[in-house]
Amino acid sequence: MVSQTPGALARALLMAMLVATPALLIPYTHPETAQIVLVLALLAAVFTVIEYNSRYPGFLEFRFAPPYNRLRFFTLAAMLVALSILLRGEVAPSGLSAWIAALAERLAGLVDFPYSPVRLMMLLPGEAGAAPADLLRRAAALAYGMSLGMVLIFAVCVRFFGWPTRSGPFNVWINLPLFDPTGGGDVLYRLRRDAGLNLVLGVLLPFAVPALVRIAAAVIGPVSLGDPQTLIWTVSAWAFLPATLLMRGIAMQRIAAMIEDKRRRSYAAARSPVEEGRALQGA
Repeated sequence: MVSQTPGALARALLMAMLVATPALLIPYTHPETAQIVLVLALLAAVFTVIEYNSRYPGFLEFRFAPPYNRLRFFTLAAMLVALSILLRGEVAPSGLSAWIAALAERLAGLVDFPYSPVRLMMLLPGEAGAAPADLLRRAAALAYGMSLGMVLIFAVCVRFFGWPTRSGPFNVWINLPLFDPTGGGDVLYRLRRDAGLNLVLGVLLPFAVPALVRIAAAVIGPVSLGDPQTLIWTVSAWAFLPATLLMRGIAMQRIAAMIEDKRRRSYAAARSPVEEGRALQGA
């Protein structure tokens, strides 16, 4: 466990920096917001230390099957940094912010079409002082494009690089600690059912979340995206969480295929001696 501690502390530091990134990059941060961010960063760091300093599985899935969690972390970090620089460019323009704004505008031209998730995101109800529609459009397109890129990279890792067996033997228990293989029913069926559910939710949530927010706004009041950090975290969660569900669905479908292939080979190996014995008896 001692050898795991430096790695756990390094990951905890990275998680704390990830949570604090928008507050560090946005020029104007309210003192109360900074205090909330500090508490959340400490909580994220403590959770990471507890999770990665233990030899036994906790809550984090695919902990021993890289690059699943690494890809999620670096994508979310890149998303938060890019959105923070994009919004920072509204008050403190720079060459980098202009380049990110141009990239976001180009992505918006690709993914902003009628009934697309980005177009639906622009229909969020607002109030006075809310973020300009064009800024929300570019931020949503940038985050959505990066989340789709994350899913595509993971699909390539699964299809062409043999994830998860490329890095060694795969253990279902330690990589899916919340999945109980003895919970009843065939494991293969349950894995495929969960994979299908995650894929469906991952596809539908980007469309459903704006509609749900509009319904909630009619009851509790409009949502204000005027604060840069609120805009960053709202757009990041809207794009990132469905993408992680898609990744989880792809991963569980891959594991189900591995189990089915192993069963097929085991059954074939078990039948071979029996068939050989029958052949000898017939001779």
